[in-house]
Amino acid sequence: MATPAPSDLTVLVADDDFRVADLHAGIVEAMAGFAVAGTANTLVAARDLLTRTPVDLALVDVYFPDGSGIDLVHELHCDSMVLTASTDTVTVRAAVSGGALGYLVKPFPPTELATRLAGYARYRRLLSAPQVDGASVATALRALHPPSVPSTPAMVATSPTKDLVLHSIIESGAALSAAEAAAAIGISRATAQRYLATLVGEGIVRMRLRYGSTGRPEQEYFAPAR
Repeated sequence: MATPAPSDLTVLVADDDFRVADLHAGIVEAMAGFAVAGTANTLVAARDLLTRTPVDLALVDVYFPDGSGIDLVHELHCDSMVLTASTDTVTVRAAVSGGALGYLVKPFPPTELATRLAGYARYRRLLSAPQVDGASVATALRALHPPSVPSTPAMVATSPTKDLVLHSIIESGAALSAAEAAAAIGISRATAQRYLATLVGEGIVRMRLRYGSTGRPEQEYFAPAR
């Protein structure tokens, strides 16, 4: 896990399935301006992390072996979004009354979470001043629920470096990590990561986790079959 920059928004990912938690953490880490504070697969682990680590945003599932994630949402002193398969209206209302800024129903594409995170970052920027006017408040709240706009390659703004990153993925014939893509075209890993996150958000490249024998799984990127 990379050391967050002072300006990064830190995120706790809490999900009882460690694979899902790792997948969501990978999406967070692929977003510029975000850093993963930690992952937790139980409420006890989530609460313990929250006592030790500053967190700006918690991504919380509902179902845990030791209780309901909605209870955790009600306890939080940071922002939260609920990511769950639960669609019963009581749970939705409880999440909203507990202060959740978003409610995403699983399964959802990685681009949906990336879009919500980008909207959350804008919300934080718009409300970063000590005082704001009514228009700024309305704009900030709208940022939390950005419209879903289908992305196609024709809509994508291009740049030479972005094109090189995309071509490295397409021409490899296999999924590449950000470090591997960077090495293939001679740029820094951070630069490759930034363009890969953009390509994932635009739906051109997909991300999954590469599990090794030890350690944290690594994000890898591939071009979907057309």
